[in-house]
Amino acid sequence: MQSLPASIPSLTQLPIDLLSSQMHSHFAKTYCQGIKKADYWKPIFEDSLDLIACLPIINAYIYKTKYRPGPVGRIDENLYWTANFVNMLSNYQSFHEYLRQYKSGENVNAHATHLVASAFSDPYLSYSAGLNGLAGPLHGLAQAFMKCLAKARSSLGDKD
Repeated sequence: MQSLPASIPSLTQLPIDLLSSQMHSHFAKTYCQGIKKADYWKPIFEDSLDLIACLPIINAYIYKTKYRPGPVGRIDENLYWTANFVNMLSNYQSFHEYLRQYKSGENVNAHATHLVASAFSDPYLSYSAGLNGLAGPLHGLAQAFMKCLAKARSSLGDKD
């Protein structure tokens, strides 16, 4: 992650970082060793948990590198996923409330993720495909989401 130029868009950095994490895939390893199709779910489940755990760290690092230089906050095992993510970003409590309530619908990124996963690609590859869908111009280069976040932040009175 540190070797990527800061000029690379966030939605390009994230799939690159996730794809580089794919070398740790439990599914890829067990598939190469020979695993019964009925047991595919076990390493895919492990990969999914690992992916969910690493997403806040990777996203916080990208944010801190591109938009708000400084160290990434530490993980507190007493907090849940979104609270830790907010702490890694510098403790934006209003953003935490927004994330807690945010729900995403079916769209191009969810479809791409499901489609790639249907070929038994591991979660790292599948989720990266979905992220690439977010970066496309028909999805507004994710600008609509960023504008929504800015509006929510403004309405919650967060000026930082």
